[in-house]
Formats: sequence, structure tokens, C-alpha cells
Amino acid sequence: MDNQEIQNQVFAIISEKLDKKVSEISEKLNKNVSEISLMNDLGADSLDSVELVMGLEEKFDISIEDEKVEELKTIGDIVSYISANITTKG
Repeated sequence: MDNQEIQNQVFAIISEKLDKKVSEISEKLNKNVSEISLMNDLGADSLDSVELVMGLEEKFDISIEDEKVEELKTIGDIVSYISANITTKG
């Protein structure tokens, strides 16, 4: 699975869990999608983050440690983390 596929899957999970359309927010903020902040741009709170992480773990069959969750601040961070962990698992 390449980064574009991972990013598309992450978008779908964000849309489902946070009820936000990443592409619309990207255009509105004039930001590259990978730079979009979960908290600042998408308005995610700690409960949203937990739900998002659970969705990511289930979709990609990975485990994200609590300490690592705090480091995943942007969509780019999430895609990079998943890409690295799928590669090391596979």
C-alpha cells in the first residue's frame, strides 16, 4: 500500500469519525493536506483523537502506543506513521 492509498483511507476515517471533509478544509485553509492539524484545523478534541486512533488501528491492523498518539498532530504525521508501521509489520 503506497502513501496515497494510506492517505485516502485516513481521509475516509477522518470523515467518518470527525464528520469533516479533509479536501474542503484543505481548500478553505489553503493548506497542503499533509499539513492539516487535527486539533487546530479539524477541531478534534481528545475524545475525537481516541476514536480516530481506534479507527486507524482497526483499518490498518496496527497498534498505536498512547505516547505516540500525542506526536501525531497532522494528517502527514499519521500517514507517515502508518506507512512506516505497515512496512515493518509486512
